[in-house]
Amino acid sequence: MSDYSDYDDDDDFVIDSPPPKSKKKTPTKATKTAKTPKATTKAPKKKQPLANTTNTSATMASSPKSKKKKSTASDQYQKLSQLEHILKRPDTYIGSIEKYESEQWVINEETQCMEKRKINIVPGLFKIFDEILVNAADNKIRDPSMKKIDVKIDVENNAISVKNDGKGIPIEIHTKENMYIPEMIFGNLLTSSNYDDDEKKVTGGRNGYGAKLSKDH
Repeated sequence: MSDYSDYDDDDDFVIDSPPPKSKKKTPTKATKTAKTPKATTKAPKKKQPLANTTNTSATMASSPKSKKKKSTASDQYQKLSQLEHILKRPDTYIGSIEKYESEQWVINEETQCMEKRKINIVPGLFKIFDEILVNAADNKIRDPSMKKIDVKIDVENNAISVKNDGKGIPIEIHTKENMYIPEMIFGNLLTSSNYDDDEKKVTGGRNGYGAKLSKDH
């Protein structure tokens, strides 16, 4: 028997193989995900009460206030011409020039009869119209043949005409004033045919204003 009979071949010739190398794991980079910023809502600011502000541009542009000039005694006391006084103080001659409601006789266009009712009138306008009517009525004393007075009111043209069928005004030059008589008595203050106190009149004026007031106003 051989000396090698007890030799175990399998045990002696087995070569241990090295253990397999473990693959190194490459560390994966963590991808950062961008965070969406959260919308922050701020509480609305409390409204402040309106403050008084000065407009500087307007202040700078405005011219400095001029000092009031002291009025002299001559400025305080004035003298007006007759025409200036009539225009400045019409109530002295014709009454108020303000409109107001008054009860008056008017003609009813449907019945063609006079009736009394409230209307708006201007006393000053009423007065100067009356002055012309008085002139027309006074002519009846100078000319007894006069029979009628014709009054026309043109609303569209704001005109009133008054005429009578008596003797007219002489169309001739006044020897003293060197102007036509109609121009003198209708265009100049304090001219009248009624200064003769012995002459009979119906209701006519005698102060030399009358019809001239209708021209001035």
